[in-house]
Amino acid sequence: MTEGTKSDPWELTTPPGSSKYSMYRDPDADPPALVCVIGSTTLKYHLSAVDELHAWLLARGDWVVLGAADENKPAADGTVEAWGRSATNPVGGWYGLRRATGAIRDVPPSIARSPGTRRGHPRRA
Repeated sequence: MTEGTKSDPWELTTPPGSSKYSMYRDPDADPPALVCVIGSTTLKYHLSAVDELHAWLLARGDWVVLGAADENKPAADGTVEAWGRSATNPVGGWYGLRRATGAIRDVPPSIARSPGTRRGHPRRA
């Protein structure tokens, strides 16, 4: 398994399998970032999104729809995307380090996963 560092990033494929991209954690950035590289485009998110999304999913206790609204349209209530844009989340809004890169739904479930979870969601007892 890769380390998720700049020198050993996670190599990922979009859900339809049509595109490849890589992601890695950059804890030394200011602020610490989750970096997504798609071709020549680099997107950065608050690194805290991983742990904060995990905590939110555990608090929900069930599956949560990701959401897929255009960034200029409202996200459906109760989705990961809506939470990632909400003024009530831990960063007070978009997790992207630039407004145009804020879709938290773009953080793959495999990266949002941590011990005790499956596909970014709480394990059921």
